[in-house]
Amino acid sequence: MSLLKTLKAANKTMCGRYVSKIDADLERYFNLTKVPFDFASYNVAPGRNVPVVRQAESGKRELVLMRWGLVPHWAKEERIGYKMINARAETVDSKPAFRQPFKRHRCLIPAKGFYEWRKTQSGKIPYYIHPRDEPVMGFGGLWDIWTNPEGECIESCTIITTAANAVIKPLHDRMPLIIPPDDHGVWLTGDFEGVSDVVGMSASVQLEVYPVSTRVNKPTNDDPGCIERVA
Repeated sequence: MSLLKTLKAANKTMCGRYVSKIDADLERYFNLTKVPFDFASYNVAPGRNVPVVRQAESGKRELVLMRWGLVPHWAKEERIGYKMINARAETVDSKPAFRQPFKRHRCLIPAKGFYEWRKTQSGKIPYYIHPRDEPVMGFGGLWDIWTNPEGECIESCTIITTAANAVIKPLHDRMPLIIPPDDHGVWLTGDFEGVSDVVGMSASVQLEVYPVSTRVNKPTNDDPGCIERVA
């Protein structure tokens, strides 16, 4: 699948676009002691390098950049990542691409909010969804390392999705798995017997939804105007 087709498909996928920005709120929320780079995007699209929080070998949390679209370590071709931007929570412990990362390589993907599109008779209307009580949230994610034929190691990630809650359901039947702050530690380092321990983690997160401009439909539009409320 080409990148262009992937970006078009992102409007049909949950989660296919989101907002991410490194600031003091992110450092506090994820309990980070070091932020080695800057990042700000109001229209993050698949295939891009994005900030990811994971547990380092030192035992501390680290912020790194990974490509959005997981390429399994056993993959023959890098382009498989364009089909792996999301992983369903109900099957992450059984699907070949996600089974090992779910056991060993869980991560948090920082986001200010995300977009979803509602179908109407006059076309699709984009909406921005963000936490009601916090300036940032963490999507449950998985990561893996793939080595290309030239010997270059590429780290990539995927966003886990789960069944939509009452707020998101009018827009889409899926939503990102949002890990509450109290569960960050267990998500990054805990042992899970199965996916049933994970699916309910988003239940306590309060979200707000409002319509935004169709400018967000194009990934090249990447500015604060993307999240401005419209009538």
